[in-house]
Order: sequence, then structure tokens, then C-alpha cells
Amino acid sequence: MDKGNSLGPIWFSVGEASGDLHGAELMKRLKEAEPAIGLTGMGGPAMEAEGLAKRYDMGLISLVGVTEILGGLPRILGLLRKIKRDLIRIKPRAIVLVDCPEFNFRIAKMAKKLDIPVYYYISPQIWAWRSGRVRFLREYVRRVICILPFEKPFYAKFGMDVDYVGHPLMDVLPLEELDALPVDDNRIGILPGSRTKEIRTLLPIFGQTARLLKKDHPDLTYVMVCAPGRDEAELAELWPDDIPAECVTPDNRYETFRSCKMILAASGTVTLETALIGTPALVTYAVSPLSAMIGRWLINVNYISLPNLIAGHAIYPEHIQEDANPEALAANARKWLDDPAAYAGVKKELASLRTMVGEPGAPRRAAAIILDDLARLGR
Repeated sequence: MDKGNSLGPIWFSVGEASGDLHGAELMKRLKEAEPAIGLTGMGGPAMEAEGLAKRYDMGLISLVGVTEILGGLPRILGLLRKIKRDLIRIKPRAIVLVDCPEFNFRIAKMAKKLDIPVYYYISPQIWAWRSGRVRFLREYVRRVICILPFEKPFYAKFGMDVDYVGHPLMDVLPLEELDALPVDDNRIGILPGSRTKEIRTLLPIFGQTARLLKKDHPDLTYVMVCAPGRDEAELAELWPDDIPAECVTPDNRYETFRSCKMILAASGTVTLETALIGTPALVTYAVSPLSAMIGRWLINVNYISLPNLIAGHAIYPEHIQEDANPEALAANARKWLDDPAAYAGVKKELASLRTMVGEPGAPRRAAAIILDDLARLGR
């Protein structure tokens, strides 16, 4: 008998675009193993397209920065109460958390009280800040499934054994096809993020950077990739009228990334996507001054972008807070536009990065870990 027929659904808790992408891939592999499996909870369009019986949209918790999270706290607390009622009523077979620790740790605590096993896929970035939260994971999560090569030794330092499956982007990116596509030396990509706050902060900065570059690179063209659920008109409002920019949907975003000479990007999973595709990017990150001040006290890594963290050194320039300004971005863009040796050097670094993120098959390995463990529990 297929267990998916006789047991409750697996509940997913996902809060951002990259988690939606990876959650969808994991769902696909769970369904391959158990075709009748039930899948419900919180996610986005990719997971819904893969068959998630979506109860809550991930946009409800799309926040960044400490002060932004505090501002949305009453709404989030109300959402958590609703989810708890659902968990009591539905009695899920298990809960799969994907990143978003500020929200998902609360779901894990609920699950513990309700005797629902919890699996953390896309381990929260506690190696970056608040490393003491390892103790929380040990107490509330049955299995932590990691996708970055340096995470397993990090957890081992705290006496915790975790599962490393490799990065799921290696299953998502059609690298052979992308490698065959031409690059337009005058095309610059614009990736302002998926959250309202970061778009409103970064897109005007990118626009002013383009205006500066126009003075000595008048032939440059710009293409902006809209995040899922974002409106083109909203982005156009934040972009300068005198700099033409094409706005494209995320459907063919990887082909768009590959077509660009370089990209101005918000920090996030997208920086690893561009790196594996082989397109250099300038990484930007800016939050409120209070969030930045608190972050400086808490963060204990040298870089914020995944390509730099995986490599262990700076492949991509990082423009954080006051360094996320048009003058600094334009200066670094010119280095790649004007110096063929510098550009070739970063391309070579990106090629070697592909060998550091594991073999394809991460979502299938993660699905097997979850289902095998549930079988041991008789669920």
C-alpha cells in the first residue's frame, strides 16, 4: 500500500523565491517515490505548479532585516496561530522547513509539541550568525539536510551530524545548453531581488549606476528580470526614464543571465545561479541602519554571497550598506567592461566553482533521507 494514501500530508514551510524553487524540486522527487503522497502548507508559484495544496502564500513572510521583521510581527504572530490550528486539524505526517529560520523555528517548536517530525531542507545559515542556534536544531529537528559543502564540518564542530546532499541548483540549471549560448558584451542584467523592501532600496541604486556607465559606455543595454509575483510597472517606477531597460519574466531567467556580460544583483541564491551559469555579478545588500548595526554585531563570516563563501575568497565584489552606491558599483563594473584580463580571471574562477557544489541529484537524495526516516518511525 502506498503510504501517501493512508497517512496525512507532508507540510512544507517556505518563505522566499529560492526556497520555492528548491521546495518544488524536492516535491517532485517525493512524488516520484510515493505518487499518492499529500503535500500542503506554505509556498510559492513553483511549488503550487508542482502540486502543492497551498494554504498560505510565501509572500506573507517575505521580510528582510531585523527592523523589517519587527514591523511585521503582529501579522506574523496571527499567521502562526492560524497555522497551528491547521496543524492540529490536519495532523501532517511530517513538516519540511526550507530556510527562513526566524519564521520556521517557530513552526519547529509547534511541531515538537504536536509530536510531528521536522526535517530542515536548505539548512538555515546559522554558520553566518547566531551559531548557538545549533542547539535549537538538535532539540527540535530530526534531520538537518545541508546543501553547501562547508556546512557539514561546521555542524561537526558542535557535535551534530547532518546530511550533506549537494546543491539542488545542479539539477535545475541546464548547464550544457546554457554554455552553448552566446554572450552579448553590451548587455547588463539587473536583479533587484524579490522582496518589496530590497527592490525599493536597490533598483534606484542600479538605475543611477546605469546612468553613470552611460557616460563612457553609451552602447550598454539593460535587461531586468522580474521576480515571481512582481509587476513590471512597479519596477519601471523605480528605474530612470532616460535609461531604456527591457523587463522579462523569470520563466527564461537562466538564458537571460547567460546572455549578459555581467549582472548587478541583490544578495541571495541568485548570485550562486549566476556564478554556476558563468556570468559575473556585482553583489549588493542594504537594509535599515538599525538592522545593519545589529547585523555587524552578530555576523561572523567574511562574505555574504554564496560564491565567495563556497570558494573561501572574494570572486564577486560585495557592495554592502554604504558601499552599495552607484559610484562604487560603476567603478567595479568598469573593471570588467574595460579590462579583458580581469574579466577572464573571474570567468575562470566561476568555472572552477562548479566543481565545488556536489554532483546532481540533491533533491532525490534529500527525499530519500526524509522518506527513509519516516519509514523508521512508521509514518
